[in-house]
Amino acid sequence: MSTDQPRGDLRNARHLSEARLRSMIEAGEIDTVVVCFTDMQGRLQGKRMHAAYFVDHVLADGTEGCNYLLAVDVEMNTVDGYAISSWEKGYGDLEFALDLDTLRLLPHLPGTAMVQCDLVWLDHTPVVQSPRTILKTQLARARELGFVALAGTELEFIAFEDRYEDAWTAGYRGLTPVNQYNVDYSVLGTTRAEPLLRAIRNAMYGAGMDVESAKGECNLGQQEIGFLYADALTTADNHAVYKNAAKEIAAQQGRAITFMAKYDQREGNSCHIHLSLRDAADGAVVFWDDRSGQRTPVYDSFVAGILHTMTDLTLLYAPNVNSYKRFSSGSFAPTSVAWGLDNRTCSVRLVGHGKSARLENRLPGGDVNPYLALAAMLAGGLYGIEHRLELEPETTGNAYTAGKPQVPHTLRDARAAFAGSALARELFGDDVVDHYTNAADVELAAFDAAVTDWELRRGFERL
Repeated sequence: MSTDQPRGDLRNARHLSEARLRSMIEAGEIDTVVVCFTDMQGRLQGKRMHAAYFVDHVLADGTEGCNYLLAVDVEMNTVDGYAISSWEKGYGDLEFALDLDTLRLLPHLPGTAMVQCDLVWLDHTPVVQSPRTILKTQLARARELGFVALAGTELEFIAFEDRYEDAWTAGYRGLTPVNQYNVDYSVLGTTRAEPLLRAIRNAMYGAGMDVESAKGECNLGQQEIGFLYADALTTADNHAVYKNAAKEIAAQQGRAITFMAKYDQREGNSCHIHLSLRDAADGAVVFWDDRSGQRTPVYDSFVAGILHTMTDLTLLYAPNVNSYKRFSSGSFAPTSVAWGLDNRTCSVRLVGHGKSARLENRLPGGDVNPYLALAAMLAGGLYGIEHRLELEPETTGNAYTAGKPQVPHTLRDARAAFAGSALARELFGDDVVDHYTNAADVELAAFDAAVTDWELRRGFERL
């Protein structure tokens, strides 16, 4: 069953209308429709539907899936502690509510289209713990205050010459990166990876995304493909599709890529998130006053709100044990709650002016769930606007040594801040806070039970 929001124009001309999808299926150009949603871990989950069945049944009636899909760990293990799903509750169904605005081709998969979904219960009420619903709730709050949110995500990954299957067998150690040296901005270096980068760029353009560029990064084999900003929901939807498709395209070429926040001792994979607000009525800029050539009070209060809530909401920016390995001095990953003008040592960097005035949140890594991170930024920023928070003085110079308050440096600390935060509960509700607190507990329990390579190397013989 599709969502009951009014349909507007297509997101762009490369997206599919329902009518065009039907005609392509009738012509035999599409034989498969992927029906999916984004789970807690930021992954696409769903089903591959035969196209004729999709048109005859799923378009009108939707489809269902087990409610454990929002109550498992990354290994897909059923775990305790979730209010919405358990053995005692019988692991019933929830419904995939199609959002037809997301209909797109997947050019890297022959004859395949995709539609993304919201999750609703069988009585059609929203599953409030679903990441997409969490973001849509904050977007609705923004609209009530007269704003729409524009966003862009800059997602880094490391590419390897090894197949995923071989990487698994090797324990993900001793892999061969596509570059053996730092290729940050290097045209020569990225040419080595261009067959993969070109395939991803072109496939994502064909899937309805506005691709900007690809560039090399600092770690060995590290790359970034950038996309034009869009409304925040479209950006989150595209982010989830791109991350999944990039892995699929790499696999098709006998390669592997990782979006882990910290793969090794070198630079980690970031996901810098750019965000600005516009007037919901006329699209006017609200972060910048052209007459004075300065930031507006709304902009300052929005940034102040993000800083005010950063510690409490770090769990939504850094959701895994590995996320926190990025946070080290001199790494271009932030360690302090600070803002600066075009200052990459700060967690919040202000860039641009006029229509391009925006903030960059540098805290999230490549493992972030874009819906949750954007929701956290909006929740904090809107809180700042509503309470007219004053922006603290700019941090100039090196924020690593400026003596500013530190962001949580472990998942355990972030979990405690989130779970115990009255403000987080005010902004998101107990159901959401308790759900993602339990997700952190599950991750921590799994990590605490694991014996790491570091322990084996240090202790096998010598202890």
